[in-house]
Amino acid sequence: MYLAKDFIETAEGLIFAVVEHGIEQGRVLCFLRYCRTSSGWQKQSTRQADDLLSRHYPDYLYYCPMRDVRLHAVPEERVIKHYQPRQRLSELLSAAQLDPVEQDLLQLSNLYQSRELDINQMGVTGSLLIGVQGKLSDIDLVFYDRTLFHQARAINRELIQAGLLHELDLRHWQESFRRRDCHIDFDDYVWHEQRKFNKALINDRKFDLNFIDPKPVATETYRKCGEILLRCIVTDDSRAFDYPGLYKCNEPTIEEIAVFTATYIGQAQNGEEIEVCGLLEESESGSKRIIVGSSREAEGEYIKVQGER
Repeated sequence: MYLAKDFIETAEGLIFAVVEHGIEQGRVLCFLRYCRTSSGWQKQSTRQADDLLSRHYPDYLYYCPMRDVRLHAVPEERVIKHYQPRQRLSELLSAAQLDPVEQDLLQLSNLYQSRELDINQMGVTGSLLIGVQGKLSDIDLVFYDRTLFHQARAINRELIQAGLLHELDLRHWQESFRRRDCHIDFDDYVWHEQRKFNKALINDRKFDLNFIDPKPVATETYRKCGEILLRCIVTDDSRAFDYPGLYKCNEPTIEEIAVFTATYIGQAQNGEEIEVCGLLEESESGSKRIIVGSSREAEGEYIKVQGER
């Protein structure tokens, strides 16, 4: 089964990151991340990826009727390799020789195991998943059990207090903020991120924790109704770190707020007032939701906690 955060490769030398579980109309929903060149695998920006597919591989562009959006998607029969995070982590942890990034991954895994975390439900995604990491690469971990994911966040906090891990310093926060290119200012970004404990430094290398629920989710077909700006109170944050992150709020006309960009995953907690700017969608059954992250950059879309800091 294809899960979000897996990677897939095609015969043309393209590697895509999977963005949705399973198959839709025979296709894997994904986003182009790497293209093979004469000098090796080259990472693609959003614009480069869209341009490359539009010019050379238009059959990998797909209109998704359930989400009313144009996506990258690969027919399943065109997939020649399926990269899976748990399998890759298992291979790395038993390897005889490791590069500096992999050594930091091993050390982090050992720290988690020493705190009785079951790393069998953990995987590694990003550049490490496909073996194209460089000496400055981050580590992107994936958890497939909600309880273990939150346990790992708690362990991060404990290890930071013990001096075995470290909070991001100004340089790393600035780099993270630059990559996100988000619609809130730097101070707001750092304030929200610092309380999530889903990222830290090991040997001055940043790592991130991600949660993927492998269980299939029932989906409805939605149509876009335009932009919306809303202030509301969060009433249920139990799935705030899911992908997509989900929030319930006290606005009776809104069924949920769904977050498809990592910047605003885990952004708010129960009882907090938030300002949310996104796209309003309505399902065939008449329920309404707000989408934050309707595009990869989520330009102009955000969630921000209100009140004193």
